[in-house]
Amino acid sequence: MNRLRQLWGEHGQAVWLDFIQRDLLNSGGLTRLIEEDGVRGVTSNPSIFEKAIAGSGDYDAAIDALLAASPAPSLIQLYEALAKDDIRSAADLLRPVYDGSGGSDGFVSLEVSPQLAADTKATVEEARRLWKEVARPNLMIKVPATKAGAPAIQTLIADGINVNATLVFSLAHYEGVAEAYIRGLEKATDPSKIASVASFFVSRLDTVIDSQLEAIGTPLALELRGKAAIANAAMAYGRFKEIFYGDRFAALRTKGAQVQRPLWASTSTKNPAYRDVIYVEELIGTDTVNTLPTATLEAFRDHGNPRASLAAAVEDAPGTIEQLAELDIDLDAVTSKLQTDGVAAFSASWDALMAALDARRSAGNQA
Repeated sequence: MNRLRQLWGEHGQAVWLDFIQRDLLNSGGLTRLIEEDGVRGVTSNPSIFEKAIAGSGDYDAAIDALLAASPAPSLIQLYEALAKDDIRSAADLLRPVYDGSGGSDGFVSLEVSPQLAADTKATVEEARRLWKEVARPNLMIKVPATKAGAPAIQTLIADGINVNATLVFSLAHYEGVAEAYIRGLEKATDPSKIASVASFFVSRLDTVIDSQLEAIGTPLALELRGKAAIANAAMAYGRFKEIFYGDRFAALRTKGAQVQRPLWASTSTKNPAYRDVIYVEELIGTDTVNTLPTATLEAFRDHGNPRASLAAAVEDAPGTIEQLAELDIDLDAVTSKLQTDGVAAFSASWDALMAALDARRSAGNQA
């Protein structure tokens, strides 16, 4: 069997594609990934759209048509017209997965502007508007798991809007969005109709922690390289099991509410010394999603080892976290900075995208 399809068929883990581009949609590429590889969702973010729109000619004709129809659109209007078309197309291609899963899978994620990450009210307003304008039941609105994002997530879930809580780096971040999801469901008219994932970022943690371990340089420190990210994610998965299969969620479960699945994000391998599918192979478990960039998806299809690995990772995780603490590795400080840096990186991609669209708009108006 196809290794990617085994993740869902044998281990209950959904594979989502961490990429979107118009050519992928129009060429039949996404359809093939859905039908042949069992891809069950798509995620996007400002960095992905910046590379797709500014880094290819796929959108030139659409931009020309938008400028012809309205010679002076705002940059936001120009971007959203392009992005919403892509998101609708992807959602329509995934609609059979959504319908076949009873509304528990087959989602496409669209992120609110990262520049709103510190503004709860503005985040809610933009999310509500995007939800209404895209008008697809298998849309997920991505909201960062910042202090301002958590109450926005709660409000949106209560509204009946599917949410992808993104930029989750720590156990505290995870617990915050899980609680926001549950509180939102408790206020929702029909909790059975709402879905959410918590996007837990993985590989970036090893990039930072490994450099600290190498600076320490002791045998234990060097032995721990490449282990922090898996342990951190496994701790979150263990907490997921406690929350969503314990008393806290029991009443909502009787009403048909879905668990908020952990979604493993940032799963491409940054260190060439590590196996290129390490953050897929070591995080396989039921009720999870792994969102893979194209290269990682193709690598796992070629040589990945689909096995139930998360249970063992959960058992080993506390010991690894304890050893890191013994070496004075401040995991909370690192993950807090990673979230801040993540928001900043997406904001930078957003600014680059707006600059590229501004240049394209100017060129179009001069033509």
